[in-house]
Amino acid sequence: MTGTAASLDPELAAALAAMPRASNGSLMDLSDIPALREALRAERIAPDDPRVTVETLRIPRDDRSLLDVVMFHPGNDDRARPALVYFHAGGQVLGSAHDDTTYPTALALSLDCVLAVVDYRLAPETPAPGAAEDGYLAYTHLGEHAGEHRIDPRRIGIAGASGGGAVAVATALMARDRQATRPCLLSLNYPMLDDRNETPSSFEVTGLGVWDRRENLLAWAAVLGDRVGDPALDPYCAPGRATDLDDMPDTFIAAAQFDVFRDEDIAFAQRLIAAGVPVELHLYARAFHAWDLFAPESALARTFVHTWHDFLRRHLHG
Repeated sequence: MTGTAASLDPELAAALAAMPRASNGSLMDLSDIPALREALRAERIAPDDPRVTVETLRIPRDDRSLLDVVMFHPGNDDRARPALVYFHAGGQVLGSAHDDTTYPTALALSLDCVLAVVDYRLAPETPAPGAAEDGYLAYTHLGEHAGEHRIDPRRIGIAGASGGGAVAVATALMARDRQATRPCLLSLNYPMLDDRNETPSSFEVTGLGVWDRRENLLAWAAVLGDRVGDPALDPYCAPGRATDLDDMPDTFIAAAQFDVFRDEDIAFAQRLIAAGVPVELHLYARAFHAWDLFAPESALARTFVHTWHDFLRRHLHG
């Protein structure tokens, strides 16, 4: 990468140095995705919080399989709240909506909204755009059944982090193209958008170990197979390919200086702006990918969370 760990924010550098590494030097060895999933599954965190009711909604797909959406309802009253349809991180190959209740519980409480975490299908078992179809199903179902879930149908937003950011954008594109109700916001934290890996940052970040070029290439190969780099690839599969961004919802994008996704995130924000979409773009100097998750107590993470939550509250409750 350009620069070294010495270029990082000191708190982030200390957090990174304390993290255990795989034998290949990475935090996540994607050369064996099933084994990595199993290791991560053993670390699941699921404490209860009496202030939030957690339930799993099971939505039938066309093939009669079921899509899980884990719902976090803050408070015990019956008033309709805004909702945030959320797609977890994991490069589209890792993670589950059932992995952790601590983070979504805190988010639901902070925002006073219903948080709906979608257990979208992962690659390579389900290649793109399968995850986005799950996202569209979850989003439209919650809109159509808002009353049953104490949700304000006028205030449903879409959010995603890292690989979940790709699913979030593709879901928003599908909602627009299929004339579904417009989301009240689109929130993207360091999103994974473009399979081509041609930007300067995609070449720069090679030795940090958080989510380097090597991991990103492996993840996209799992998501797309032999379609990686195909000029005709559908933007539902890699939303960084989208050329028509008209009528997208107000969008928040957070990017990090030392992240393979930095340049594709900035370029996506620029294209949204050119299409007339209101965009808040925040680039965090001296940060690495998903710094807020790996170093949540750092000053840089707290600054980001304050800014991000302010955007979400304004658009969910405004």
